[in-house]
Amino acid sequence: MEHSDAIATALAEVGPRLKRLRVERGVTLTALADVTGISKSTLSRLESGQRRPSLELLLPIAQAHQVPLDELVGAPEVGDPRIRLTPREVGGRTIVPLTRQPGGVQAYKMVIPADGCTPDLRVHEGYEWMYVLSGRLRLVLAEHDIVLRKGEVAEFDTRVPHWFGSTGDEPAEILSLFGPQGERIHVRAQPKKKDSGTPDD
Repeated sequence: MEHSDAIATALAEVGPRLKRLRVERGVTLTALADVTGISKSTLSRLESGQRRPSLELLLPIAQAHQVPLDELVGAPEVGDPRIRLTPREVGGRTIVPLTRQPGGVQAYKMVIPADGCTPDLRVHEGYEWMYVLSGRLRLVLAEHDIVLRKGEVAEFDTRVPHWFGSTGDEPAEILSLFGPQGERIHVRAQPKKKDSGTPDD
């Protein structure tokens, strides 16, 4: 009897935990529904305790928030601030998601192998900003074919035919910020003070 009571208590705590996690990250029910494929009404009932949590529902939610499943069904670890990064292989490239909340601008670290150098132009919705961390990155954007070196930045509308990869002689490592709905990335920098003795350009 005590065991079943413990299970009932744990299940009752899942809903409030789901809502707290979503609200802390500033994610709306609509955005979470879009990412998980679970209806907004089902998510709302889960959070209020009107819908019994199941593995089928919790797995996509855990994946969307990029947290372990046990963080949804049990108390999260206290005192460890480290973010769990899970690299994945996509088309021969190693991609590490850096953004923990679904929706909005997504950040990725990407390692492109030296042999990832055959252009295959694509078109899709979105806006991309990328920074070269190491190596050299080849970017083909419509009729432009350019090479970006360490420390260089590019940004472009992904509705324009594009491809990026290595130059063929070494791997390239980049930081990518991608706005799936065409969100532009605003990077603020402190303007350099002009030398009063130097005329303006």
